Amino acid sequence: MATSPTQAAEASHSPKSRAAAVRLLFGVAVVVALVDLASKAAAVAYLDPERPVRVLGGALWLVLVRNSGAAFSMATGYTWALTAIAVVAVVAIVRMSRALGSLWWGTGLGLVLGGAFGNLVDRVFRAPAPFRGQVVDFLSLFSDHGEGWAVFNLADSAIVCGAVLMVALSFLGVEHSVGQER
Repeated sequence: MATSPTQAAEASHSPKSRAAAVRLLFGVAVVVALVDLASKAAAVAYLDPERPVRVLGGALWLVLVRNSGAAFSMATGYTWALTAIAVVAVVAIVRMSRALGSLWWGTGLGLVLGGAFGNLVDRVFRAPAPFRGQVVDFLSLFSDHGEGWAVFNLADSAIVCGAVLMVALSFLGVEHSVGQER
């Protein structure tokens, strides 16, 4: 028995599928945040900022950097503003979760939420002061000190991957929320 597109859309927005999408969003976010925080703790414990570690034949370098700004060290000195933006992003995603109806969107939002939360923890709790902390970055591509590409962390990677996924979903016309019309 074939189902019509309308029946398929209604089934995908059932309470059961909405609950699954929300569970996926928060599950992905928790995994991303925990892996990010553990990797930063390991980087702080084992990496010497003066001695980068070459990995994968130099395609990847592990180098400890403290970043008070955003990507590529932009907005250095505006840590308070970046903290506020991260809080707004976390709150917005949590609010969006109420109407979430897509597992794909749950995955993308979970990646962004987990990454934003991981970096927010750094900004709130790390030196030099609460809500002005520096984010721990430790991954550098093709260079031992980030020449040509920003030194980043797993939270940054999750945010970028989540954003790319959500842009692709938008272009493909995949709805993110219940009752959304195209």
